[in-house]
Amino acid sequence: RVAFVAESGPRNARIRRLAIMDQDGANPSYLTDGSTQVFTPRYSSNSQEITYMAQSRERATIYILNIETGRQESLGTFQGMVFSPRFSPDGRRVAFSSETRGNSDIYIMDLGSRRTTRLTSDPAIDTSPSFSPDGSQIVFTSDRGGTPQIYLMGADGSNQRRISFGGGSYFTPVWSPDGQQVAFTKQGGGQFHIGIMSPAGQGERILTSSYLDEGPTWAPNSRTIMFSRESPNGLARLWTVDLTGRVSMAAPYPQGASDPAWSPLLN
Repeated sequence: RVAFVAESGPRNARIRRLAIMDQDGANPSYLTDGSTQVFTPRYSSNSQEITYMAQSRERATIYILNIETGRQESLGTFQGMVFSPRFSPDGRRVAFSSETRGNSDIYIMDLGSRRTTRLTSDPAIDTSPSFSPDGSQIVFTSDRGGTPQIYLMGADGSNQRRISFGGGSYFTPVWSPDGQQVAFTKQGGGQFHIGIMSPAGQGERILTSSYLDEGPTWAPNSRTIMFSRESPNGLARLWTVDLTGRVSMAAPYPQGASDPAWSPLLN
């Protein structure tokens, strides 16, 4: 399955609903009613739960939704914006970024105790955390060097270091299920790209280029990436690309869509 944000309506009054579908585009269903703006859905390792962020006029809230039972619970309401919640591989923690007074940092919450630990503490914008498959490390985006770049740290916040050095700006890094690659969004040369590199920052390859490509998510086999592509005058649509960059196509879902998240293999 793929979770995503279904988009409809004009650009200045866009409606964003949480949705899921089969990976071939069949059986789409909508899990929220559009009364709040929904962003960045992400699956847990058991495929039954999705975490996402909902934004209303007053506040931002991180939710966990059980797809099978429909039960939804809030992880807390935050005065500033919250971004990019993502489960740890064992499903026991959620990493996210929270913005307070213009400063965005990465936090991790233990779902059992609801204890929250702050992992970054510099004045830069730190966001988009993604765990390694073994849960020991996190890649994230930070502009502490002047432009948004990809950084790596231990899951406890230790040993923070930059791994992207290819020029341009980097966003939304996400670790492949096999642990061999990190996919990312890159802005440079007047276009947006989806690319991959090793977790050490080596072997960068650009797979796509367009007006706006963003938000990569890996297929469970680590061979295909889904992302959203937006034209200058239209809604975003879902696309896929293989690791050679030569096979790229629109996903079968025909409506506006962004923020895709591929589930793990279904049992």
